[in-house]
Amino acid sequence: MSLGKEIKNIQDIKVSQLHPCFGAAAHNKYGRLHLPVSPSCNIQCRFCSRTLNKTEERPGVTGKILKPEEAPKIVNKALELCPDITVVGIAGPGDTLATDNALKAFKLVNEEHPELIKCISTNGLLLPQKAQALYDAGVRSVTVTVNAVDPAILDKIVSRISYNGVKLTGITAAEILIGSQLEGIEKISALGATVKVNTVLIPEINGEHISEISKTVKAAGAKIYNIIPLIPQGEFKDFKTPSCDDLAKARKAASDFMEVFYHCKHCRADACGIPGKADLSSKLYDNRQMETFSHG
Repeated sequence: MSLGKEIKNIQDIKVSQLHPCFGAAAHNKYGRLHLPVSPSCNIQCRFCSRTLNKTEERPGVTGKILKPEEAPKIVNKALELCPDITVVGIAGPGDTLATDNALKAFKLVNEEHPELIKCISTNGLLLPQKAQALYDAGVRSVTVTVNAVDPAILDKIVSRISYNGVKLTGITAAEILIGSQLEGIEKISALGATVKVNTVLIPEINGEHISEISKTVKAAGAKIYNIIPLIPQGEFKDFKTPSCDDLAKARKAASDFMEVFYHCKHCRADACGIPGKADLSSKLYDNRQMETFSHG
C-alpha cells in the first residue's frame, strides 16, 4: 500500500469513528455543529425551499445567518454546551461554495480547533475549483448531493444553475452540474478527504436510477452513500413522500456498490448537539434575528 493510500485510509477510519453523519458507530455518541454562514445558492432544485425560522426540522432552514467572523465564538460556546462535539460542519442554508463565507469560517475555526473534523455539504457545482482551498482550510469530510448522473433525469429535478455568472437551464445545465460533481468528488477525494454522497429519493423521477448513481460516484472516489427521502415542497409539494419500501429498495440498490448510511436526521443548517438527542441550537444562537436570503 502506498503512503498516500495509507493516509487516506487512516482519514476514512477517523471520520467513520468520530463523525455522527458518516459512521453508524458515531451517530448516537458524538455531536456536530452546523454553522449557518452560507445564505446563497447557485442552483435551484425543484424540491428546495430555504427559509428562516425556529421550528422546522429539515435542511435549508436556520434561525439566522452567521458572519464567518462569528464562527470561532460560536464553536467555543457549542463545545461548552456539548463537549462531545467532534465535527464542525457547514450545510447551508444555501450552498457552502456559492460564496467564500464557508472557507473564511473554516480557516478561522481551524486555527483555534485543528482537532475538530471540518465538514461541508455542497451541491458540487464549484467543488472542482475550490477543492484545494477547502483542503487547505482543514476540511476532511465532504458531502455532495448528487440526485442523478443522467442529464435527462437531473433536468427534471434541477430547474436552473448559475455558473460563471450565467444562468443556465435544461440539459446543458444538468450536464455541467453532473460533470462538476464528479470532477469535484475525484479531486477532493484524491487530496485525502472522505466523501459521502447524498441523494434525495424521488421515486417518480430517480427511484430506478439509484444503482447507476452509486456505481458512478463510487468510481469517482466517494466512500459512503446516504439516501434522503423527499420532503414534498416547492415545485414538488404535491409529490408523495417515499414509502419505507421505496427507501429500502433504493438502499439495497445503492449497497451493491457502496456502504450505505442509514441514520440521517434531516438536520437544520444551524443544528447543534448529538443527532437524535436534544438539539441545542436555541441555547447556542441567542436572539435569532430574521434576515433575507439571496436566491442567486
